[in-house]
Order: sequence, then C-alpha cells, then structure tokens
Amino acid sequence: MRIGFISTRLNGTDGVSLEVEKWATVLRRMGHEIFYCAGELGGYALGGCLIPQLHFEHQSIINFTRRAFAEGVGGQEVDKLVDEIYAMADEIRAPLRHFIRSNQLDLIVVENALTIPMNLPLGITLTGLIAELGIHTIAHHHDFFWERQRYQSNNLLDLLDTTFPAKLPTIQHVTINTIAQQRLKSRRGIDSLVIPNVHDFATPPPDLDSYNDDLREVLGLTGEDLFILQPTRVIQRKGIEMALELVHRLGLPRNHLFITHRTSDEGLEYWLWLKREAGLMKVDLRLIDHIIAPTRLKSNGHKIYSLWDAYLHADLVTYPSTYEGFGNALLEAVYFKRLTVVNRYPVYNADIEPLGFEFIELDGFVDDQAVQKTKELLREPEQVQAMVEKNYAIAQEHFSLEVLECKLRDVIANF
Repeated sequence: MRIGFISTRLNGTDGVSLEVEKWATVLRRMGHEIFYCAGELGGYALGGCLIPQLHFEHQSIINFTRRAFAEGVGGQEVDKLVDEIYAMADEIRAPLRHFIRSNQLDLIVVENALTIPMNLPLGITLTGLIAELGIHTIAHHHDFFWERQRYQSNNLLDLLDTTFPAKLPTIQHVTINTIAQQRLKSRRGIDSLVIPNVHDFATPPPDLDSYNDDLREVLGLTGEDLFILQPTRVIQRKGIEMALELVHRLGLPRNHLFITHRTSDEGLEYWLWLKREAGLMKVDLRLIDHIIAPTRLKSNGHKIYSLWDAYLHADLVTYPSTYEGFGNALLEAVYFKRLTVVNRYPVYNADIEPLGFEFIELDGFVDDQAVQKTKELLREPEQVQAMVEKNYAIAQEHFSLEVLECKLRDVIANF
C-alpha cells in the first residue's frame, strides 16, 4: 500500500514525531511505501510535502487558538472566528488533496491532527477530505483536547466534539493507552484499538564512542559529578519542579539537572519560574537543547550530539510528569538501562506499572522514601543493573517494534 502520514509537525524529538518514525519503519518492513505531509519537516520526513499552514506555530493558527480558548469570547465574535477558521480550512484543502491524489495514497495516517485542536482549520479540512474522498484513514490519537487543561475553557465545543476526533466510517481510531480508549468510547461512542508507544528493543543500545565521549566534559562535569537528565520539553505537565527538589535533596557536592528539549512549545513562563526555583534550591538547572538534536550533526562548526548520546552518559533519569499520553522518554530510559525516577501519572498506573517494572516512584511529590531510595541505589550499581535488565526484558515483551507490527497488521486488516 501507499501510505501517507499527515501531521502539524514531523521533526524533532516530540512524542508524535518520534512515533511516526517507528510506525514508518515498521510499515516499510511490511512492504508499504511511505509519504509525509506536515507544516514542518525534518530528519526522516525531509523531502515530504510541506504546507506551512499545517504547523501549530503558523501565525494565523496561533491567532485562532488564542481566540478559541480565551475566556469571555462569545456571540458575534465567535461567529466571526468560525468563519475565519473555515476560510483557512478552504485554503489548505487543495494542497492536502493534491498530496493525497498525486501520491496515489491508499491510506492516510493522521497523527494527532484530529485529536488535539492545536490547528483548528486542519482538523476541519481533514474531516471534510476524508468524507469527500472516502479514503481509508488511521486516526492516531496521542492527546485528546479534554485531557489538556488549556483546552478546557473554549468557545467552540460543538466544533470540537464533531472534529476532534471526527466519526466517519472510513476512519479506524487508534489510542495510545487504555484510559484514552475508554474515555473516547464513553464521550463520543467511538471504538478504538490501543497501540502503545514502542521502541526498537530488538536492537541493543549503542555504546560510548569517540564522538560522544566528551559530552560530560562539554557540560562542565567532573568525574565525581552526577549527570542527571530530564529528557523532556519544558512544559508544566512534565513536573520538572519535582526533579529539581529531588536533586536538591540528594545533597550532592554539585547539583546539576540538564533538560534536553526546548522551552517554546507552551511559552516561557514555566521555564522562568523553574529557574527562580532552581536558584533558591541552589541547583544548576540547564537547558542543553542547543547541543542536542534527534541525530548527530555539525552546526556552524560545533558538534551537536544526539539525544541517545545524552542517555548514554546519564547516571540518573528524572521523569516526574503529572500527565503523559504514554511516555516515550520512559521507554527510552528503559532502553538505555538507566536508573529512573518516575511520578505515578495516570497512564503509568493503568498500563505500565502493572507489568512489573522497577523504578523509583513519586506520588505527586518528593518524599523522604524516594530521596533515600535514590541515594541508596546510586551507591549500589549491581542492584541497579538487575533492575534495568528486568525492565528491558519487560519492555521488549510489551513495547517492541515487533508488537507494533502485529497491531498494525490488525488495523490494516480491518479495512
């Protein structure tokens, strides 16, 4: 089959972009041809169909989102907003239709664009095109709007409830956890198949090499310093303040916490607050997104490391999220066999913890037990090795590319 992925962004280390690469790898392995379309393309998706208005950071889309989810907007103002959204939807319909038809696609995979209303015109356009063309569609849902606080107050509930997601006979819905599956069924009467996030556990993790062996030195770490890694974006639901407190309470000679991803996705306010908190706690909190990319490269003569390079050097990974659709970074920490601190977010409780993983757990705050356990394990490398090997084996059984292939065969067979 000829399969096209459509999203707002297919570039970087966000969860959606990372999962698309894994799906594409497996679908190619199954013999399918893959095509890409988004408002930003990079890495594996370079050379795809670029439509700038599909990006959630396009200025017109930012304007729509701000007005749609602002308080106190109503009446004629809402009517005007809806008209403008539909006008933009008309503008992007033709290039999207061209992408589908010119590539003679048999199936499209819509990545979160029918799920979370970060681009309202795109959701409307896709709903109309899928109905018009009758094309087989997998709607891959990562984050529903009712799961995000910033979309709880809105002025377009009727539009959201008919488009995010759309309910059409040619769409097969895929959720990434059982909680989302149950809520989609109860809220919209839509059945879905759960396909969790996955990783290539059949391929052993890489080793340190001549390219990445100087990363600790570049970060200014001495041989006695711990490299504590927060491998996420800087957004509030990542709970980074818990990682800060943990690092502070470990009582290290020099306290460092390194964040790999950017701050721009939801504004700078949270980052500025974290910096103030870090100053009070005397923790050296640093963004290293300027030297970390999905893959290694040279930029203006400077060495850029991959995200994998950062994991290889980490002594401890912190993942204190309050909410995740699944948890890509958690799987990555398991893959690289790192000691990991995790907050017990809902999907972790429902779909991950019951499988028997061993992490240092938080329950919404940093308690004495978690601090003590972290200190003890950092002094017990043999115990840590046993934990991470067990975690790897569990993940390989439940969250591998081989598991993904079986599930994708089931989805495609439904068409």
